[in-house]
Amino acid sequence: MNYYQQAFKFILDFWQLWLILFVIIVLRLFFDWFDFKIDNWHIRRRFAKGEKWRSDRELIQWLRGMKPIEFEKYIADLFRRLGYKTEAVGGSHDEGIDVIAEKDGVKHYIQCKKYFSKHQVGSPEIREFYGALAAHFGNGEGWFITTNKFTPEAEKFAEDKPIVLINQFKLVEYIHLADKRKLNDESRKEIDLRCPKCGGILVERDGKFGKFFGCSNYPNCKFTKKI
Repeated sequence: MNYYQQAFKFILDFWQLWLILFVIIVLRLFFDWFDFKIDNWHIRRRFAKGEKWRSDRELIQWLRGMKPIEFEKYIADLFRRLGYKTEAVGGSHDEGIDVIAEKDGVKHYIQCKKYFSKHQVGSPEIREFYGALAAHFGNGEGWFITTNKFTPEAEKFAEDKPIVLINQFKLVEYIHLADKRKLNDESRKEIDLRCPKCGGILVERDGKFGKFFGCSNYPNCKFTKKI
């Protein structure tokens, strides 16, 4: 019996063990995915509650009060709402990149800096960020986001480089833009559910051939739409 036959026989003899291991791996992946979804839901709910009814000044103070890892997750969530696919990768070995934001196949690399005080981000920090981007540059840009301001030297250094500096005021603009985008999406959904014939609301119904949208003004309006 050669090596391959022995290996095949070993696999067959212990197929129950391989099946158990396979089931364990699948369950582990499922629960990791489920925990990720639940964690994102809690994060979005907490962030939405924090943004609500705050003035711009209060919003900045709220952001400054976050822990660094919370701020990184907030930025990832913010750009996700702006239409990017994001991943928070910050940590002790992040190599200067805290969040990756991808859109239309182009990746952008973000560094997040939040400060309690009125500390301004200087050129040394931007130089360090630029060095961290060296291994990542493609068609995208590097975005340095802070809850404070940048010094004139930092702005001068970034002028001719693929680096976008986002200070506290620009960050608040992005937050308002994300909220406006959400409202527009909800408005489009409402418009999509309007009956094109009479302007009524399309409601989900059960039919002989499955579910469909029917006009709320039935029987006066008999418009239907497949789901």
